[in-house]
Amino acid sequence: MESFAVIGLGRFGMRLARLLAEAGADVLAIDRERDLVEDIRDSVALAVCIDTTDEQALRAQGVDKVNVAVVGIGTDFENAALTTAILKQIGVPRVLSRATSGIRARILSRIGADDIVNPERESAERWCSRLLSPTIMSRIELAEGYSLAQAAAPESFFGKTLGELAVRQKYEVNVVAIRRTAEETDADGATKNRQVVISVPMADTVIEKGDILVIIGSDEAIESFPIS
Repeated sequence: MESFAVIGLGRFGMRLARLLAEAGADVLAIDRERDLVEDIRDSVALAVCIDTTDEQALRAQGVDKVNVAVVGIGTDFENAALTTAILKQIGVPRVLSRATSGIRARILSRIGADDIVNPERESAERWCSRLLSPTIMSRIELAEGYSLAQAAAPESFFGKTLGELAVRQKYEVNVVAIRRTAEETDADGATKNRQVVISVPMADTVIEKGDILVIIGSDEAIESFPIS
């Protein structure tokens, strides 16, 4: 299970930290407000009150060792931006940062945010599912409770046809397309990779190593899809 730092314990951050912890994740919750830290202390592995724009304070609490950091600071954009930049500087592999406008989202992306969180549009429950389902690479909500998602084909699928795998029957999702990287040789004999999309995979389509499956189904079925 991955480790998480949730920075900023407003409504979204508090809910996300608790959901991740309830799912068994190692969660470090951080805020400048001591009362908020005290409120969540018994629900997570560690809760601390520090200034997240202080690199040494972050390192002292082991934030540089977590797999994912979520910057949920909503009232001070300058603080959120500086915290995002420092998290990437100290080597956190994946940083999600809160933004409530397109301009702020672009700024955060340019200074290193790997994903943008908009709590006004996306719930803590949905982000918890995304963070705990690393095989799901991206997801588009089609209707309430149903999504289109991209998932890395698990090793157990390699060399088997969709018919043999019975994906629809076993996992209750439909594979509607497959993205694949193929090698080709140009006129000069140089080898390069190109992206191939199998837009209508059939029962006899064989899954290969490195394939990305585009699947559609209920959110529950997608979250239960086998990981690599």
